[in-house]
Amino acid sequence: MNICLLGMCFTSFTVVSAQENLQADTVKSLQLPDVEVVSQSRISVTKQVAPLQILDNKSIERLGIQDLSEAVRRFSGVTVKDYGGIGGLKTVSVRSLGAHHTAVSYDGVSIADAQSGQVDISRFTLDNVDMVSLSTGQSDDIFQTARVYASAGALHIKTQKPRFVGGKPFLLSVKMKGGSFGLVNPVLSYSRQLNNRWSASAYVDYMRADSKYPFTLTNGTIKTREKRINSDIETIRLEGNVYGDFGRRGGSLEAKLYTFHSERGLPGSANFYNKTATERLWNDNSFVQARYKNQLSEQFAIQMVAKYTYAYSRYKDVNDKYSAGFQEDRNTQHEYYGSAGVLYNLFSSLSASFTADYAHTQLNNNFLNAAQPKRNTSLTAFAMQYKRNSFTATGSLLGTYISDEVENGDRPADHKRLSPAIAFSWQPFQKNVLRVRASYKDIFRIPTFTDLYYLRMGNIGLTPEKTKQWNAGLTWSGNIGQIVRYLSISADGYYNKVEDKIVALPTLYVWRMMNMGEVEIKGADVNLSMEIPLSEKINMLLSGSYTYQHVIDVTDFDAKNYKDQIPYTPRHTGSASATFETPWVNVSYLLTAVGERYALPQNIKANNINAYTEQSLSLNRTFKLKNVSMRLQGEILNIADTQYDVIQYYPMPGRSWRLSVLFNL
Repeated sequence: MNICLLGMCFTSFTVVSAQENLQADTVKSLQLPDVEVVSQSRISVTKQVAPLQILDNKSIERLGIQDLSEAVRRFSGVTVKDYGGIGGLKTVSVRSLGAHHTAVSYDGVSIADAQSGQVDISRFTLDNVDMVSLSTGQSDDIFQTARVYASAGALHIKTQKPRFVGGKPFLLSVKMKGGSFGLVNPVLSYSRQLNNRWSASAYVDYMRADSKYPFTLTNGTIKTREKRINSDIETIRLEGNVYGDFGRRGGSLEAKLYTFHSERGLPGSANFYNKTATERLWNDNSFVQARYKNQLSEQFAIQMVAKYTYAYSRYKDVNDKYSAGFQEDRNTQHEYYGSAGVLYNLFSSLSASFTADYAHTQLNNNFLNAAQPKRNTSLTAFAMQYKRNSFTATGSLLGTYISDEVENGDRPADHKRLSPAIAFSWQPFQKNVLRVRASYKDIFRIPTFTDLYYLRMGNIGLTPEKTKQWNAGLTWSGNIGQIVRYLSISADGYYNKVEDKIVALPTLYVWRMMNMGEVEIKGADVNLSMEIPLSEKINMLLSGSYTYQHVIDVTDFDAKNYKDQIPYTPRHTGSASATFETPWVNVSYLLTAVGERYALPQNIKANNINAYTEQSLSLNRTFKLKNVSMRLQGEILNIADTQYDVIQYYPMPGRSWRLSVLFNL
């Protein structure tokens, strides 16, 4: 930019000098129009006050990743619960706090599910994603919705905003994916520049698969080769966006319409004595959202968000155990959500923000004498940040007020709470980019509608889960001579404690939700990435992550599972990748390793789930054909054909393949 300005000044000087030589007695002035240069700066993850991990579109393409859950698994400290197959439900837990404590935001606006409290990320795709990031604890960004403040960790999904260059008023992208187990996945994306202020985009994604993958069923010494049944899926995803840019003082507007429909079979657990599966699940999820941002001055900015969400689920099981021969559950959710925030820069190094959120949620279902609950949620967040080159400190205070109403039965007491958080990052040596960071966050989660009201299991006497998070770490980034062009390292140790954990426990006749749990979490995350030029034309990129988690139940000293590792939490997990960029073809190798876990609270051999490693290989090449760009990609997943379970008795697919071709016009 400086070079461009110097060039403009030099050109102007030359023109003026020439005019003076030709017409000495005439003075003319030419006023050039203002030019605004806009560029998107890359976020430095090593300067953050709390752990932040990012995969941008370029990194996703380099690694050959085509599924959101595969991308999230590259992050340290993350557990993705996967019920197997292409259509299996997938939820995200950060540092073993549970999926209920993880917020998922889509283009800056949170996705909520008051019924279950967790989001199935298989609803989303990577084909139109610009960046995926995961923040843990107190974020550096103080200008965000209060709902994000109310989570222990947040998964942010940012979709691609169309960029029109060279005077071209439209962008068209067509992609076709196919693979093992009947996978067919066409994708169409179209963007149009309407005028100098407005643009729009549309995205369509259809996917189907039968998911009849083979697996080995073991019962003692007996082993049989089976195929997964009733695991088919069919989905369609539609998304429309409108973007408005009103200049430096007018602000920007982004509006989105999203709808997702799916029908899938639920294969159930695979065991030796039950080889039938008749459960089906239909989902309709739609929302419309708008976000307006305006930098009114150098000191003052505002942000407003509005969203309406509709979610419908239908579950059906045909079985003789039901008096009618089948059971059908229908649930419908409506949510109206709004957020308004202001950011004020008091000084060049000190800023403050205030954000207020309100949400009204209601659940209707077909259960007899159901509660039909409604929930009003008010969240207010005040945050301050002091930022210099070598030191950053952030603090926030979140106020929460939640009240439920029901049509049948009793309602729980209202919930009120203040939740503080604080974090800092410090560069102790001026000539060394080593940074030290530490953070603390006190947060809680409100019982979901399922926890409170589900049939006879619900318990309106539940209190919120209370979570305390401590984190301390070191980060460093830079280069090492001519050998390593870029190197980034981060290491964080953390301690979390969860009190009043909500669990399902057996009572005299039925299971019931109870506040009985207390969990201690000690762990460490290590992340490394580097870029090494092997020659003028060949580049190698290496990355790796490792997580250690000691997550124990300390609820009852006399219990058999006292200080045992909690279910589905491995002590050791890690991932590694190597990418080679060449003029001929780009090659990526990915490895994921997960240690042994336990399916039930007691750490005994009968509950053990074996450790596993999964390896994948991806090759891609981009061709230029006049005005068309074509990208070909082929993948082999689970190269070693390893059979493993993420959830016990839900076998994952073995070796498989995927092919895709992408045309950008």
